Amino acid sequence: MKFVSTIVGLIVFILFFGFALKNTQEVNLHFFLDYELRGPLVLMLLGSFVAGAILGVLALTPTVFRHRRAVTRQQSAIHALQAVASKGTAQPQPDSVDTPQ
Repeated sequence: MKFVSTIVGLIVFILFFGFALKNTQEVNLHFFLDYELRGPLVLMLLGSFVAGAILGVLALTPTVFRHRRAVTRQQSAIHALQAVASKGTAQPQPDSVDTPQ
C-alpha cells in the first residue's frame, strides 16, 4: 500500500509541476485602495489556495475547542461514575414483608 501511495503522490506532483510550468505568465491582482500585486499566475493561485485553507482552519477553531471542552466534561463524568461503581456498594435489599401465620 505504501508503494501505491508513493506512486500516486509522484504522479500528482508531476501533474502539478507541469501545471506550474505552463502557467508562468505575469498577472496583475488588484486589491482595494489601488493596491496592485504582480506575479506569476501559478504563485497567485497557490497564494489564494493557501489563504483559503488558513481561513477555513480559523473558521473551524471555535467548533474544535467547543467539542474538546464537551469531551473533557463527558470524560470527567464517566470517571466519576466509574469511581462510584468501583466502590463495590452492596445492592439494595428488598423490603422484608412479614407474612401472617
